[in-house]
Amino acid sequence: MIEAVLSKGTGPAKQSTWVVIATTALPLYLTMIAASAGALVDTALLGNHATATLAAFAVAMAVFSPATATVAGALRGVMPFITPNKGDPDQLLPVVRSGTWLAITVGAIAAAAVASVPLIGQLVGVPRATLLHLGIFPLLLAGSVLAVAVSSSATSVLVALGHSKPVMRAGLLGTAASATLSVLLVGGPGPLPSHGLTGAGIAMLASSVISACANQAALRRSTVLNGHSLHPGRPNLKQIWALGTVGIPLAGTVLVKFAVLGVLTFAVARIGTDSTAVHSIGISLVNLVFTAAVAVGQATIPLISDCATKHDSTGVRRSVRAGTCLALSVVGLIAASVIVLSSWVVPLFTQNAGVRTQVTDLLPLVLAVVVTDALQAVVGFGLIGLKRTVPSFVSTSVCYGALAAAAAPIATSGGLAALWAALTLANLLQAVSKACSFYRHSAFGSIRAHSEPTGTGHSSSS
Repeated sequence: MIEAVLSKGTGPAKQSTWVVIATTALPLYLTMIAASAGALVDTALLGNHATATLAAFAVAMAVFSPATATVAGALRGVMPFITPNKGDPDQLLPVVRSGTWLAITVGAIAAAAVASVPLIGQLVGVPRATLLHLGIFPLLLAGSVLAVAVSSSATSVLVALGHSKPVMRAGLLGTAASATLSVLLVGGPGPLPSHGLTGAGIAMLASSVISACANQAALRRSTVLNGHSLHPGRPNLKQIWALGTVGIPLAGTVLVKFAVLGVLTFAVARIGTDSTAVHSIGISLVNLVFTAAVAVGQATIPLISDCATKHDSTGVRRSVRAGTCLALSVVGLIAASVIVLSSWVVPLFTQNAGVRTQVTDLLPLVLAVVVTDALQAVVGFGLIGLKRTVPSFVSTSVCYGALAAAAAPIATSGGLAALWAALTLANLLQAVSKACSFYRHSAFGSIRAHSEPTGTGHSSSS
């Protein structure tokens, strides 16, 4: 399908590129939205179980969420290596197996961090009473991280091969299992006892394992790899390193973003409780809307990688333009709808009249943040398709690093609005920086010089 799109003339190709990206992105977006809804079920059930339990859950999730996002980011780096070999199982298999080894390695590191939540909590001053409520929850989450890594490895291959619907089915199946088990094990309906955090951990682990199994089964059944063994075998260190040079900078980018957003939260906390609540709601809205841009960005990678393999600089840039326009249109529409329907949307997050008013006043800046974030993200995904992820890492580190350094004085002097305006500016600067890097690396000479027929060459760090 990708080849058919890129073989057409400029006008029709533009239209077809939009269609290909949209049809690939929609199942991914629905999967992410379902996962977010599943997480809300856990939060609501634990909140009704006990406030102390919910506090312990929040502490564990503060490590689990960036850990899983980092793993997923690292494994997106496998995608541009898959597309050039999508029609040749003999060439594709070694890449898939090396991707599995990368997933195991990154997943094990992230799982170790999650299992260390009690120790991390002690180091950062979390009350001992809260940590005692954790029980075996961190260990269950660590197992979930490993399952997420295996699942993400298969997801990257499936999306790169143009099979996003099986990914959606696996995600929805896992979310359904999580919601059902959470209600039974945490909610404790009727005569059933509530198992609190342990029940939530079992539900999350089961969900991750089910999604991983479904994705792996789809990879074996629905692709050109049908009938081939995907057992990773002995690790090919050179190939794993090649994948890591693209994936690890992505993981670093995710970590930097999470870390700086945490710094912003602490800066807002210095202002007051209401401002912290408003900031938290604003971030939740941004994350919910921004998911659409992530789905679109992932959908552009196979197109860009395919064009890069053919040294088609025009096609590479056309794919990113189409992805950017689509992402901005969808994200802008959703964010604008939230503003228009704010009298219905905002009360879903808080019943405090003062906080509701402040959230409503902040919504235009929420729109600005999410649109600029979507802009920089899609260009960043374009760089992934070209196997050039270090520029994104450097751009995010510099722009968000400056934001982190200035966050406290900005929040103190200008309040929440000034801080969100600074976040908008940081996103915009990232977008400009990444666009310049993309333009340079998408030039015909650069694509031709760095192309690797086997799809396992090292990425440029410039």
